[in-house]
Amino acid sequence: MLTQAYRKPLPDITGIHAPYWEGTRSGELRLQRCCQCGAYWHLASEFCPGCLGNELQWTPACGLGTIAARIFVHQLNDPSFTAEVPYNVAWVELDEGPLMTANIVGAAKEDIRVGRRVQVFFDAVTPEVTIPRFRLA
Repeated sequence: MLTQAYRKPLPDITGIHAPYWEGTRSGELRLQRCCQCGAYWHLASEFCPGCLGNELQWTPACGLGTIAARIFVHQLNDPSFTAEVPYNVAWVELDEGPLMTANIVGAAKEDIRVGRRVQVFFDAVTPEVTIPRFRLA
């Protein structure tokens, strides 16, 4: 249950992005998949980045992946992140293949390493927006 207003920037949950955010609100990580070549990707598109096909579907992902890269942000770029600095930003290579930018939460800085397995969970930050984040698996 939300007890205070969420003050950080929020994603665009409309238009082409709507099915993704509808999935996160229901506890499901969704990827787009090309019906022509079978490629998966993260971040909505109107065509396949592999074959440029336009027959696409939203597919549930398993929610597991591996940390492919990570950084720790020490520079305060937005006052709404003051309490979190330093915070991590990671590229998670999902088991389906695509990279996804996310936070790894609930782990010590030294445990957030390339090659570690992670699992998605969903953080309802407003009644409309649920953000996928990852924990060490």
